Amino acid sequence: SCSPAPMKLRDAPSACPSLWRWLPCPPAELRLDLVLSSGQSFRWWESSPGAWTGVLGGRVWTLRQDGDRLWYTVYGEEDEHEERDGCPAKAAKLNAAETERILRDYFQLDVGLSALYHAWGAADPLFCKVANDFPGVRVLRQDPVECLFSFICTSNNHISRITAMIERLCQAFGRRLCCLDSRPFHAFPSLSALTGADAEARLRALGFGYRAKFVSGSARAIAEGLGPEGLCQLRSAPYAEARRVLCALPGVGAKVADCVCLLSLDKAEAVPVDTHVWQIARQRYGVALGGKSLTPRAYQQIGDFFRELWGPRAGWAQAV
Repeated sequence: SCSPAPMKLRDAPSACPSLWRWLPCPPAELRLDLVLSSGQSFRWWESSPGAWTGVLGGRVWTLRQDGDRLWYTVYGEEDEHEERDGCPAKAAKLNAAETERILRDYFQLDVGLSALYHAWGAADPLFCKVANDFPGVRVLRQDPVECLFSFICTSNNHISRITAMIERLCQAFGRRLCCLDSRPFHAFPSLSALTGADAEARLRALGFGYRAKFVSGSARAIAEGLGPEGLCQLRSAPYAEARRVLCALPGVGAKVADCVCLLSLDKAEAVPVDTHVWQIARQRYGVALGGKSLTPRAYQQIGDFFRELWGPRAGWAQAV
């Protein structure tokens, strides 16, 4: 469906937006403000009140909600070619059907969220108390490479700092897409861009600290091993297998592996456990696990507890 834009965003000449379009999506099924600011992805910012601009699928989008409609527009690229792993290719123009398909896939709109909230609430009275204040919290389906390297950067970090780190990463290693209101936007780096001999040194100069070694090391390990295609194929592997493969990469522990499994590899049962989730399990659910620290055994048992409580999409419930 097409309509005049419900908002105006000043555009650089090189980044003229396509027509605004919308798809039906009530707030009970998706709340952009809750999902895009929750630390699932670090590529979105509130460009004007209620409007979110970010990079998805190598293109720049602006999204906003109005009643039961999700409005969206995609900005054009600065040139007609894009580069994927060093190979220039003609950039395909997105038609209306393709843009809608990308959004539906990213937000997993084929999953009925209202029914899940009802089921989780029936199984867990504590969930009921939280759910009314946080409707429309969905789990994103992200690109596995972007998700993995983003979450390697999350260790001992907080959302605003992670967001700034990912922005510097994309500016230094990613392809420039367009410029809006004097702000440049870049694609997430390709795997090959992160495997250069000087990648670790450049990342350290960008303030990545010890994470620089993990980013460059995991990039090389994937490039020399299963490759980006193999990483994506973990979507069809059992949860335990995908988790095992991820945990073998530099800088990837159980929590980062579970975040990647949940947010990019279709493992809805993955429950990322950090010290906050551990405290919630102990204090609100009475789960007496672990001593003074979150041990690997306690981590597994807490995940199993929530999987038994919330069912096959326990990771979605944990996001709420």
